[in-house]
Amino acid sequence: MTVRTPSSRIRRAVTPLALCAGLAVGLTACAADPDEGTNGVGKLTAPEIERKAQAAADTAKAVRLSGTLVSKGGTFKLNMRLKQDGATGSVTTKNSTFELLRVGDALYLKADAGFWAHDDKATEAPTEADSEAADKLDDMYVKVPQGDPSYKQLRGFTDMGPLLDGLIALHGDAVKGDRDQIGGVRTVKVKGGADGEGGTLDVALEGSPYPLQFARGGGAGVVVLSEWNRDFPLAEPSTEETLDYGKQLPRT
Repeated sequence: MTVRTPSSRIRRAVTPLALCAGLAVGLTACAADPDEGTNGVGKLTAPEIERKAQAAADTAKAVRLSGTLVSKGGTFKLNMRLKQDGATGSVTTKNSTFELLRVGDALYLKADAGFWAHDDKATEAPTEADSEAADKLDDMYVKVPQGDPSYKQLRGFTDMGPLLDGLIALHGDAVKGDRDQIGGVRTVKVKGGADGEGGTLDVALEGSPYPLQFARGGGAGVVVLSEWNRDFPLAEPSTEETLDYGKQLPRT
């Protein structure tokens, strides 16, 4: 029976590490390949990764977009499911939440009575007539006329292509960043500018190189993009739950 001394056990443990460190190729021979099992996008340059992500988003048929956007007009929290011919989801502002549904060019807005009473803007308490009018609109799908000034603005939350183009575009020279994980999927970061002042995009290293998260520069919000190409049903609401005011939204 051979009794090994502590020093001999240490030498046996250290020897493989010493051999590995002494190889001419250095750590590369011993460390795991960070691109092993990936789609290979991580080996590309920053501009190439950005183009791959944009191309993947442009050809996708559906996506879920959730997160927060900060602008001069305030903060918006989005939770939208989008596809080429429509969308459904919700938008939350400082004082209210409303739902949007678009099927083709038909756009519907659904909100509670408090939203229609304009409590967030009124300088005086709503009158009884205001409250009665708002109650009629409570939890109903109100069709937004295409001629109404708000149609274009509200539709902007539901147009998949233009919305993604505006939200995930980097500004400044593209710079390759660190590896990360979003929703359990490995990603590589691409930054607009050295410090990400033009935004930071996380691109999937597994499967198609979809953009999975975009952090806007200057702390102007973070949006997460998921459920790429996962279809969902879209249908116009029934006549019983719809109000159509013709050429203009109701003013309560």
